[in-house]
Amino acid sequence: MKLGMVGLPNVGKSTLFNALTNAGAESANYPFCTIEPNVGVVSVPDERLDHLAEMYHPKKFTPAVLEFVDIAGLVKGASKGEGLGNKFLADIREVDAIVHVVRCFEDVDVVHVDGTIGAARDIETINLELIFSDMEILERRIAKTQKLVRADKKYAGELEFLERLYAHLEEGKSARSFEFTDDEREIIASSPLLSNKPVIYAANMCEDDFVGGYESNTQYQAVKQIAEEEHSAVLPICAKIEEEIADMTDEEKKEFLADLNLKESGLARIIKEGYALLGLISFLTAGEPEVRAWTITKGTKAPQAAGKIHTDFERGFIRAEVVAFDDLMACGTMAAAKEKGLVRLEGKEYVMKDGDIVLFRFNV
Repeated sequence: MKLGMVGLPNVGKSTLFNALTNAGAESANYPFCTIEPNVGVVSVPDERLDHLAEMYHPKKFTPAVLEFVDIAGLVKGASKGEGLGNKFLADIREVDAIVHVVRCFEDVDVVHVDGTIGAARDIETINLELIFSDMEILERRIAKTQKLVRADKKYAGELEFLERLYAHLEEGKSARSFEFTDDEREIIASSPLLSNKPVIYAANMCEDDFVGGYESNTQYQAVKQIAEEEHSAVLPICAKIEEEIADMTDEEKKEFLADLNLKESGLARIIKEGYALLGLISFLTAGEPEVRAWTITKGTKAPQAAGKIHTDFERGFIRAEVVAFDDLMACGTMAAAKEKGLVRLEGKEYVMKDGDIVLFRFNV
């Protein structure tokens, strides 16, 4: 999973990126300090893997990974080359989902590119740049489809859909808020739109607001309303807190978060939201050689999940031996789980579930 972090200059985006990834992207109090997109790869926390490692004492421990891309601050007119221009729109095109960092804190020492704090305005600024970029793509697609319709009327329905979608964008609404049918999603899949990418709005606020009750933060409420309207996720976060805990040990981190009445870090919460938004789950493989998590899309069948490990596994798939994580933990050993009949043999039509522990049988 690859998440692109976007936001106007000086909203705390690079500070948050640094804290989440420890990748050391430059962070400074002026626009465009991030010229090249910085990339940080982080392990996906999964307590199930930790328990399996205690059980098997594997030689290798491989969690799932998440890639963050810190994309430089966008400004008004980016789709026309303003600021650092279309390069950033191209960077956004490469990610699976967007973490849109929105400034919800007041700080006289950190300048705002527009002079004042305004979360809704800031979101609109970036969303419009994505929408303008999408409109250019659709204009070309519509012109091409019009030629096809003149030759063959079967393309008339596709043209009508594209024109409706264009009118929707023209109103300043993102493609995320458009109600697509399954057929329409197939049509637009060949022209991926930036404003249709799943978004997590990270409402970055000061420590007092975040810990003391962020529901009273009016900027956060504005972000929340926009997220609800376009079926996006919203995540209250404090980049400064994430920065403080970035270099702590796991034990120190737990104590620090507990003192603030927080259950988990911002990284853990962003990962959960990202998985939910993209419809992702993990299946696990476990044994003495390796304990590992594999990320797949919900609804993936056993052979295709096996193909994640190796194409030969999918090509020569025979069956999958599956046990639910909770069942294995309750039994204590795989042998005990088998005795109780909790290890199942599943065929090609089996749909994988989150937390399945699997051994694939194959022959090529």
